[in-house]
Amino acid sequence: MGMTMTQKILAKHAGMSKVVPGQLIKVKLDMVLGNDITTPVAINEFEKAGFDRIFDREKISLVMDHFTPNKDIKAAQQCRQCRAFARRFDVENFFDVGRMGIEHALLPEQGLVKAGDLIIGADSHTCTYGALGAFSTGVGSTDMAAGMATGQAWFKVPEALSFRLTGELQENVTGKDVILHIIGMIGVDGALYKSMEFTGEGLKSLSMDDRLCIANMAIEAGGKNGIFPVDEITEEYMKGRVRGEWKCFEADPDAEYAAVYEINLSELRPTVAFPHLPENTRTIDQVGDVEIDQVLIGSCTNGRLEDMALAAGILEGRRVHDNVRAIIIPATQQVYKDCIRRGYIDTFIDAGCVVSTPTCGPCLGGHMGILAEGERCVATTNRNFVGRMGHVKSEVYLASPAVAAASAIRGRISDPDEIA
Repeated sequence: MGMTMTQKILAKHAGMSKVVPGQLIKVKLDMVLGNDITTPVAINEFEKAGFDRIFDREKISLVMDHFTPNKDIKAAQQCRQCRAFARRFDVENFFDVGRMGIEHALLPEQGLVKAGDLIIGADSHTCTYGALGAFSTGVGSTDMAAGMATGQAWFKVPEALSFRLTGELQENVTGKDVILHIIGMIGVDGALYKSMEFTGEGLKSLSMDDRLCIANMAIEAGGKNGIFPVDEITEEYMKGRVRGEWKCFEADPDAEYAAVYEINLSELRPTVAFPHLPENTRTIDQVGDVEIDQVLIGSCTNGRLEDMALAAGILEGRRVHDNVRAIIIPATQQVYKDCIRRGYIDTFIDAGCVVSTPTCGPCLGGHMGILAEGERCVATTNRNFVGRMGHVKSEVYLASPAVAAASAIRGRISDPDEIA
């Protein structure tokens, strides 16, 4: 029996020629990631265990992105603890206010993760980096602490699901629609502790930003990780960006999959996930009349430059509905600068949007866009659980930047193709 992409990466990092699903292995890590919420917990466990050194100052990334600029005293204390730790151990990749971005957009942009790497992060959406042909997954803060100290982690080798993509995306259909379609099809536990592996001719239709979005939401189907093979699009993204050489892994022809799904991208329509689970999907034609109070375009899922460009193209020359608050959050400082250069910021402000410094804030109900009782938000984020963005009786509808921008104009969930 052959191995999948994920299994080959795990075997390489375990120093083994072969691994099989269910096998317990110890692997060497290429990057350990934490943010301003999870890192303080990891630091406490690090110190409790008596560790007095980190395994590699260049292979730890600490990103202050969730509650920064600090929203309250507790957030300020947490970031202060992270700063002290970074200074104590001379952590090279410490990203604070003015340098930081949303972590899962920032690390690929900065070239800190690459094909063939094995990455853990104390954040569930660490699975994003599978878009680059890496194995990356979220862990708890205790595992992060052990990883920072030893450079190693334990894993159970996952089974895999194969998603074979054909066709090409139509206008105003994006990677967000692809992954929402998949989650709607298999459910939020359809890939539980499995690797979601994406292949097929349809990959040519997916930009790197599309792939990062899809891999980001693998966890919303219960996946251990999502992963794409390395092709010309991946290599073009990594050239001049990544540190060191990358290694490409391909699945063996006889690799075994727990299930195989065929998806024709040409048949997909803009898709919306209704409250309160990402699996509650409907195509834009099935949505009906849903009035909204807020739109959020940003997050580690959809805060990249292509997302900003798509939203700006729809908002240009138009105004946000009087009953809607529209919040735009570029995912990194570089994305913010590029938006300024391209005139997107002017477009957003002229349309009546507010534009924020990079932050995760509203996605997890932290700050910068909390919902009141009964309010509805169309968000380009990744989760719409009860109370996710504020009051337990508020509602979050997950969608692409195109649907979000169109909805901001109309004041109700809308088809971007119908914006004249």
